[in-house]
Amino acid sequence: MKHWIAAATGAALMAMAGMSMTGGAEAQELIVEKKIFELPSFTTQGGRTLKNVRVGWESYGTLNADKSNAILICHFFSGNSHAAGKYAAADAAPGYWDAIIGPGKAIDTNKYFVLSSDTLVNLNTGDPKTTTTGPASTDPDTGKPYALDFPVVTVGDFVNVQKALVESLGIRKLALVAGPSMGALQTYEWATSHPDMVAKAMPVIGAAEADAQLIAWLDVWAAPILVDPNWNKGDYYGRTPPNAGLAKALTVVTLQANHAEWANATFGRRAAKESEAPAKALANKFQVQSVLDNAGEARAKVSDANHFLYLVKANQLFAAGGVSLADAVGRIKAPVLLITQPKDLVFTPDMIERTADGLKKGGGNVTQIFLQGTRGHLDGVISMKQAEGAIRAFLER
Repeated sequence: MKHWIAAATGAALMAMAGMSMTGGAEAQELIVEKKIFELPSFTTQGGRTLKNVRVGWESYGTLNADKSNAILICHFFSGNSHAAGKYAAADAAPGYWDAIIGPGKAIDTNKYFVLSSDTLVNLNTGDPKTTTTGPASTDPDTGKPYALDFPVVTVGDFVNVQKALVESLGIRKLALVAGPSMGALQTYEWATSHPDMVAKAMPVIGAAEADAQLIAWLDVWAAPILVDPNWNKGDYYGRTPPNAGLAKALTVVTLQANHAEWANATFGRRAAKESEAPAKALANKFQVQSVLDNAGEARAKVSDANHFLYLVKANQLFAAGGVSLADAVGRIKAPVLLITQPKDLVFTPDMIERTADGLKKGGGNVTQIFLQGTRGHLDGVISMKQAEGAIRAFLER
């Protein structure tokens, strides 16, 4: 089982749905190495200074002599830096966008140096291939986990850590910044806050601002954690973690990141167990309930509830560049390839259209394409092979 999701949301979803992330792409396999980037000191947009900030990162391809061929991939809500390739040939599945990143693929690693990093407050604290600084990390000043003493962080903070990583490699301008869902938010943030560093931008299944509907839905995502008594107002390190609440939170995310077409076609109204009809007892489940619950419970074991809540807050706070949508899109200098899915239940079509219309009215160079499928939001991770031609053409302009 591999990770997902999206949107604010992506890879765990896939795992939860039991799907391959490759989209069927066949090409030379990349074997990649996870590295760690460290900042002795980092000041958040809220003004709090953190010591010893660490994030994991990986890269594919080779940086050219003038360092002009770098592409940054930003990950989704529950993902990490593993965008392509495998850490070992025996790995069950490659990174989540392997269908479009690699030798000879749309984002050709024979031509480009592609890098991706874990964000601050990354969800996957139990994954040995993820490195992040967040509430579960040890505060150097106390020797104890930060818990809720960790400062609120923003998508802008995620991007500023990435910027420090990029600049540490001597890269002054990125040929492309791209990413799905929360990765799209980071892409918009890059294009608005650091426009001179972004040659082209490719936000996928994401809008340039979190609207009221998304803010409210993100609150629904968080709710199961907050009512789990083991959460204990965030003070659970060294005790029983609130994994029951976290599992249900991940179930909610997975369901919204998919679509009714997928759920109905995959599960229908079948019972989880033929011998336990849902009408016979409250505890008896439908198959769709059982599959989502089991996946959420498995994922919760390698995730952290406080990190989930901090990611929710960062997504709720998101407005590209920290300004209104109209002002944000006016700051974008880079051509934009906007890739979305009309059945998306997370970043809904009206949200996407507000962003697209704003970009166009602001005089932006915007190309908009739509993915097809039955997975809704998740198609922006698992169905990217459909966009291969558009991505190639965009990069070659």
